Amino acid sequence: MTMRFTAKARRGMVALAVAAGLAVGAAGCGGGGDDGKRPDNSASASRSTGSSPSTQEGQSGKPLAELKGSDGLSLRVTSAQRDSGGFVTVNGVLKNDAAQSVVIPSALSGNETEIVKNGRSLGGATLVDPKGKKRYYVLRDTEGRPLTTTGFSTLRAGDTLAVFMQFPAPPVNEVEFQLPTFSSATLPISG
Repeated sequence: MTMRFTAKARRGMVALAVAAGLAVGAAGCGGGGDDGKRPDNSASASRSTGSSPSTQEGQSGKPLAELKGSDGLSLRVTSAQRDSGGFVTVNGVLKNDAAQSVVIPSALSGNETEIVKNGRSLGGATLVDPKGKKRYYVLRDTEGRPLTTTGFSTLRAGDTLAVFMQFPAPPVNEVEFQLPTFSSATLPISG
């Protein structure tokens, strides 16, 4: 009974931490200034303004990996950070390099029924520990929702979308990152 309660409490704390992080991130995004223009409410994507993304503490300006996907999509992985809670968070930027809008492939959600029923996500992503020969899937909250970016469907030409994925932490410092329809890449885990 204690083990079940501890596992539920840990999952609840991870979900709470993710929710708090998303709330802080959403609050920091602003939503419109006094310029009289209405904010763009399409998906969660934003058109690149030509300025490079700010570097976060502990990250260099160079991405850990750049993966090519189908239909002109690319994923720039900016960090893979081990957290004290026993998980790894992979952050990146999904971009549409094509000349027209692209519908995000449903394959990115993976094929697990529990994840697919929660809508479009990056729930199909995995980390592979080549030494231990183990595959780590995206974590889920207590309701079965994947702990990853969700709710997107289309990216217009040139648009970008900041994304994240959380996984159980493998016992190694280097893993292979895989996402359906994208090339794979070796990522160092920091922290």
